[in-house]
Amino acid sequence: MDEIILETHKLRKEFGGLVAVNDVDLRVKRGSLHSIIGPNGAGKTTLFNLIGGNLKPTSGIIRLRGEDITDVPLHRRAHLGIGRSFQITNIFPNLTVLENVRLAAQAMGSDTFNLWTHYRRFRQYEEKAMAALEEVGLSGKEQFPANMLPHGDKRKLELAILLATDPEILLLDEPSAGMASEQVPELMDVIMRIHRDGGKTILLVEHNMNVVMNISEWITVMHQGAILAEGTPQEIAANETVQQAYLGELYKL
Repeated sequence: MDEIILETHKLRKEFGGLVAVNDVDLRVKRGSLHSIIGPNGAGKTTLFNLIGGNLKPTSGIIRLRGEDITDVPLHRRAHLGIGRSFQITNIFPNLTVLENVRLAAQAMGSDTFNLWTHYRRFRQYEEKAMAALEEVGLSGKEQFPANMLPHGDKRKLELAILLATDPEILLLDEPSAGMASEQVPELMDVIMRIHRDGGKTILLVEHNMNVVMNISEWITVMHQGAILAEGTPQEIAANETVQQAYLGELYKL
């Protein structure tokens, strides 16, 4: 049996009378590329926020490698191996590309607030940052101000920031959001390379169905806060219930 790296049990989030996530049982296999899809308001981003620690569940359990992390605070989840991106690019615009990534690497070390750290320790973080930038295809742009990068490169920078923290599982929330269609394949190639060569588990929320169907190994479909269906891309594409609730509408776009 494939090892489950991340799972939720009866995970629920209520906002007043609104049930945004409705008793979700999610199981993510180690080393998989697992996508979550569904119409707007299906609860995808809320589920991500619960897993990442941005929100506390109303009830239910979240387990990482079999350990209950439901009450672990946001900043500790990064140290446990969870890296999270957001729909809106989350970078320091006035720092260079390299500084953005080096700070992420340093934040995971023991020197974050130590003013007397020897410069060689910072070199270690810089080397880690350079490796992450090479992995996402940003070598040669280390000294660019982050706010000068085109949108597609900002998305790559965000991935490099995540990689510098050495996560075991990456939560990618709409990585192609706001990108021109011709930029998307290159970013997806980067994500696939991270998954394949880095051995990372990737949990992806994405609206672009061509992307989802081409790169996913497993798909979870959410509808009105609950799981509607799960399966391989082929199984999901052939599922009549999913077609009626979601895919038929999207494929017309």
